[in-house]
Amino acid sequence: MMKFTTNWLVKFFPKYKGIVRDDMAIQEIYIDSRQRVQAGLFIPIIGEKFNGHHFIKEVVENGAVAALWQKDEDIPSFLPDDFPLFFVDDTTSALQSLATHYRDEVNPIVIGVTGSNGKTTTKDLFATVFREKYKTYSTKGNFNNHIGLPLTILQMQRDTECLILEMGMNHFGEIERLTKIAKPNVAVITNIGESHIEHLGSREGIAQAKSEIAKGLHRDGLLIVDGDEPLLKPIIQKYHSITVGFEAGNDYRIHDVHVLGEQTDFTVNGLTFSISLLGKHHAKNSSFVIAAAQQYGIIYEKIKKALEHVEMTGMRFEQIRLNSGTTLINDAYNASPTSMIASIDVVKEMNAQRKIVVLGDMFELGEHTKELHKSVAPYITDPITSLYTIGEASKEIGKWLEENEVNIPVYSFTEKDELEKALRKELIDNTIILFKASRGMKLESIIQRLTKD
Repeated sequence: MMKFTTNWLVKFFPKYKGIVRDDMAIQEIYIDSRQRVQAGLFIPIIGEKFNGHHFIKEVVENGAVAALWQKDEDIPSFLPDDFPLFFVDDTTSALQSLATHYRDEVNPIVIGVTGSNGKTTTKDLFATVFREKYKTYSTKGNFNNHIGLPLTILQMQRDTECLILEMGMNHFGEIERLTKIAKPNVAVITNIGESHIEHLGSREGIAQAKSEIAKGLHRDGLLIVDGDEPLLKPIIQKYHSITVGFEAGNDYRIHDVHVLGEQTDFTVNGLTFSISLLGKHHAKNSSFVIAAAQQYGIIYEKIKKALEHVEMTGMRFEQIRLNSGTTLINDAYNASPTSMIASIDVVKEMNAQRKIVVLGDMFELGEHTKELHKSVAPYITDPITSLYTIGEASKEIGKWLEENEVNIPVYSFTEKDELEKALRKELIDNTIILFKASRGMKLESIIQRLTKD
């Protein structure tokens, strides 16, 4: 389906060479020169170790019909004279600008989601529920940064009615840049945890950085936040806001949460829901969606039905049943102390005789690394039957248990092969094994090996 024509691009990038036409369609916008496309617009990004401009020959051979081009880059002589190049000062900035123009033309309901934990899950929940009424497109994978977010906008079709965007960050100013590209009608802050505290200094700093999402809100936009978080109180007063949480006084108050088998039941403002995910935190993530859905006319029955059949991005509390009767829980996509504690709490409520947690290092905690790893330890209590750690920082969790004479066996490893060998002895019936760590630990590699046999 056509996104726009090369002639349309002239409105925003008036300096160009080659031939532009109203009948020259652009169907795909992309940055990977290896990608085979039909009627593609190539945007050559310049990074620390690569320069997309150097691969223009491959790009033309693979189906590009036009490209943006940074003014200070040489134009190769082999490029056909009629091949359109649109000259820009900076291709990354031009990608972001193009995304904003396209967003404005398509003009869908835009929902932006950020937070220390749960943003990918919440994004998936939004997409599932809003598809009940609107033609919906959402962030795929981890396309949530200054390049991934504009590419996501440019991937939506022109008939898109609702666009769900995840917004990630490491430093101050990054969310502000993303929200000004996307101009969300609804901005959601799922929570304030400890992720990226190394760069932001404190939870107060994290709250400030996450709150940047409101700076790009549409004129009549809505802010939905975790009302149980005191650090978000100041922003609530500045914008048209809805608060969601377990505490009294929230606009959407959650209560009667029950984790049962393969679902979580809960009540929000007197309405009952079930979600096909486990954990109290998912009741809150769902309630952000419920609040927005009701604002956009999605009826209770449709919200309820959608939440019962959620399609999730991988490695988020993904349950794998082995022939031995062991259930492996792959929650290894990422971790912070808050999300690690939430996952441990869910395992405690699950039905099994033996409940083992495998915890790896959490990154980007800076000078707080030791104390924040230790902060997880008090939550490892009965009915958890044993703890395995992998990595240097996560040893602190086991040390705390031993120092406080908690009667739970602790096994610490630095090598994955050794950890895998030890875990093989635990693969017996009626056992749950949770895997949780930061993305860089790649714990899924152990899970993959354990599931092969």
